[in-house]
Amino acid sequence: MEAVVTEIVAPEDLKRFEKKYNSEREKGSVSKDTKFEYAWCLIRSKYTNDIKKGIELLEELVQKTTKDDQRDFLFYLAVGHYRLKEYERALKYIRILLKNEPGNKQAIELEKLINQALKKDGLVGMAIVGGIGLGVAGLAGLIGLAVAKSAKS
Repeated sequence: MEAVVTEIVAPEDLKRFEKKYNSEREKGSVSKDTKFEYAWCLIRSKYTNDIKKGIELLEELVQKTTKDDQRDFLFYLAVGHYRLKEYERALKYIRILLKNEPGNKQAIELEKLINQALKKDGLVGMAIVGGIGLGVAGLAGLIGLAVAKSAKS
C-alpha cells in the first residue's frame, strides 16, 4: 500500500493524459474515463497544485456517478488527501468506500496507513507542543533567575 501512496507519475504520462483531457474539453465534453485517467495522474504528481487539481476532478466525478462507479474515485480521493497530509479528509473518503464495500482489502490497508499517519502526526504535534511548553517554562525560569539576581544587587 505504501507504493500506491508514494508512486510518482512519469512526466510524459501526465503530459499525455493532460493533452487528451484538454483536447476533449476543447471539443465541449470530457468523458468520465478521460477525466479519471487525468485525475489519477495528477494525484500521483510530485506537485501539490497538481494533486489538488486531481482531487477537484475526482470530486466532480463522485458527484456525477452512481455508487457502483465511485469505488476508484473514492479510493484515489483518499490517496490524494493522504499525499497532502490531510488525513482526516482521507479517512472520510476511505470510510465511505468501506461503508459501501466493507471487504475491500485495498481500502482496509489504506485506512490502516491513514490511521498510522494520524497517530504519528498526533505524536509529532504533541512533541512540538511539549517542546514549546518546556521552552516557555525554561524561559520563565531564566527570567526568574535574572529578576532574583537583580533584586539581590
